[in-house]
Amino acid sequence: MTRKSRRLWLIIACIACLGAAAALMLRAFSSDIVFFVTPSQVETRPPPADRTVRLGGMVVAGSVKREKHGETPVARFDVTDGQAAVTVRYEGILPDLFREGQSVVAVGSMQKDGFVASEVLAKHDETYMPKEVAEALKKSGKWDPRFGPPPSAASWNSMTVQDAKKDLSGKNAAASNPAQTPASAPAPAAN
Repeated sequence: MTRKSRRLWLIIACIACLGAAAALMLRAFSSDIVFFVTPSQVETRPPPADRTVRLGGMVVAGSVKREKHGETPVARFDVTDGQAAVTVRYEGILPDLFREGQSVVAVGSMQKDGFVASEVLAKHDETYMPKEVAEALKKSGKWDPRFGPPPSAASWNSMTVQDAKKDLSGKNAAASNPAQTPASAPAPAAN
């Protein structure tokens, strides 16, 4: 075997070892990756039952049901992105900031009886919304950040971005029309 052919076989062996190592690393990482999904994505293409995902959206007003199984509190609530809703089941104590009509991210998996969450993350103040939830709302056409804070979940069935633009243009027209604005009070006469 010549020196060139030995060098070629050594390079091929190194590339094969690096490829095998990369494949093993990617396979190990793929089991740890947690994808974000919206309720409409879950409805059209549910993730496999053994796959952990993050489900994000707004908690539907009036959907929270609390019960106890033994000493363990169990909560059921619906999460929506404005186009579809998924029922979430969570065993444990919900975060203090968990509220109906506000954004939430549930980490868990799809089961036969719905989405079973192992962790529920709630927003930390009145202006926060997880990036993924905001993107899902923008995609569905239910919210445009240029027109103010996100709408309440109860108004999603009737509101679209076009409705928000109409509301905003109506407010701007009223502000620019002096006939509709209240006249300033005249200064009192001095005696």
